[in-house]
Amino acid sequence: MKTIIETDRFLLRELTVNDAEYFYELNLNPNVIRYTGDSSFAKIEEAQVFLENYNDYRQNGFGRWAVINKSDNEFLGWCGLKYDEKLEETDIGFRFFEKYWNKGCATESAKACIHFGFEKLNLEKIVGRAMLKNKPSIKVLQKIGLSFEREFDFDGHKGAIYTIENNLMS
Repeated sequence: MKTIIETDRFLLRELTVNDAEYFYELNLNPNVIRYTGDSSFAKIEEAQVFLENYNDYRQNGFGRWAVINKSDNEFLGWCGLKYDEKLEETDIGFRFFEKYWNKGCATESAKACIHFGFEKLNLEKIVGRAMLKNKPSIKVLQKIGLSFEREFDFDGHKGAIYTIENNLMS
């Protein structure tokens, strides 16, 4: 599979059906999905079906990407951009196995995705959403240059929307 983005430590590539077991295991951890509004997959086959039907790359030319450690080819989680047709905006998202938290994985990969979105996709603006209780994700959004815009209802919880504008366009 072709690498989309390369950072100092990681390769970001398109997700494939072969990633189903990782996806399944990632969402099994209640700490990983606590603030996402998502639930875990009941079985690996559900993750396979999700990945088989994941068509963001074809529809939008980008999406969420697998984050692979260059040193050992390990799947660490995912990070990437997602276009929301209803809201007409692109958001940055990330999810990593808990053993990789607090190691800069989300910050390094998300920062690379922001640059990719602005430099390669010519996006005007990228948003990030997080539940206010999710302090680590909010910290990542701030570290990668997004600024608080407003609060919103995140599946019945208080959430925050952060944004960053493409200053290359001006």
